[in-house]
Amino acid sequence: MDATLHDGVVRAADDARQRFYDARGYGRPLDGDRVELAPVEAAHLLSRGDLDSIDGMDFREFLAETGAVLEFVVYKDLRDRGFYLSPAREEWPGVEDPDGVDFVVYPRGKGPTDGVVEHRVRVIGERERVAASSLGDVVLAVVDEDGDLTYFDTDADPDVSGTGDYDPPAGLDADLLSDRVVCYESPDEVYERGFYGQRLFGRNADAGPLQLSLIEGAYLAERGALDVDAADVVSLARDVEGDRFDRRLCAYAALRNADAVPKSGFKFGADFRLYTDFESVSELSHSADLVRVVTPDHAFMPRDLSLDVRLAGGVRKRMVFALTGANEQIDWLSVARLTP
Repeated sequence: MDATLHDGVVRAADDARQRFYDARGYGRPLDGDRVELAPVEAAHLLSRGDLDSIDGMDFREFLAETGAVLEFVVYKDLRDRGFYLSPAREEWPGVEDPDGVDFVVYPRGKGPTDGVVEHRVRVIGERERVAASSLGDVVLAVVDEDGDLTYFDTDADPDVSGTGDYDPPAGLDADLLSDRVVCYESPDEVYERGFYGQRLFGRNADAGPLQLSLIEGAYLAERGALDVDAADVVSLARDVEGDRFDRRLCAYAALRNADAVPKSGFKFGADFRLYTDFESVSELSHSADLVRVVTPDHAFMPRDLSLDVRLAGGVRKRMVFALTGANEQIDWLSVARLTP
C-alpha cells in the first residue's frame, strides 16, 4: 500500500482504516476507508512493511524528510512493549490535552476509543534541557546517544508530610559558632523526639550539647526556641552560601511544618534526606526521600537528572525536588525510573 504526505500528515486509502485504525489503533479515520497518520506512525508502518512507500519515499528517505528519529525510537519501543499509543495532536482519537507531550499511551489491551490513558509521554534527547516546571504527571522518555531509552515518571504533587509532630520548648541556651549553632542546655527530647542537631560529644553520647546546622538554627531561632538572634544566624548563613540558603530554609520550614523531619543530605549529594515516618531517634527507620532544592526556572540536563534518580533508587529512596523562589512559594516534584 502506498500513501501521500500532505501538510505534515500522511494519508492512506484503500482499506487503510480497517487495517490500521480499526485493527491496530494507528492514526485517525477520515471519510470512507481512508486514514490520516502522523509521520511517526507512518514511519513505523513503513519499517514493518505495512506501507510500501510514501510519495515514492522508502523508510530511509521518509525519516530524512520528516526528521522524526527520536519520536520513532520511542514509538517503536512502546509498540514493541504491547501498547497502543497516539501522537499528541489536536483532534486525534483519545487525545484531550496535547500540550507538553508527544504521545498518549493507553493501557495494554486498550486503544484510543476506550477513554483510558496510562501515560502521557514527552520525548527528548540526552543533550536537551527540560524545564523542571514543565514536568509533573508526564513520563519523560530520554533517548541517549546510543539510542537506548530511559523513562522517568514525574509527579507534581508528591506527599512530603510526616508524623514528626514535635514542638521544642522556648528560649534554649545557645551560641552561634563558626558555621553552626551550639545548644548547651537542651532537653534530651529536642534531639530524641525532634531529631534536631547532633550530639557535640559524638553520635553515641547519651547527653550533652547539641550542634545544630545553620538551617536548623535559623528555623528554631525564628520560632523563639533558641536565645540567639535569628537575623544573625540567617546573615551568617547567607555569607556562607548566598541566597541559596533562603530557598533551602524555605523548603526546610515547609517540610517541618508538614511534620516531616529533614536532615542533611550531604552523604547522598542532596540538600536533605527526609524522614516521614518518625517517632523518635531511638526508633529511627530509614529516610524515605532525598530532597534537592532548585529555583523555579531550573532546567534539568537529562544526565544530571538520571544521576539524582539513580542514586536515590540505589539507596531505596524517592527523589524529590523543591522548586523554591524568593517569594517562598514551593512546587514539589518527584521523579522516578519507570519501566512501562
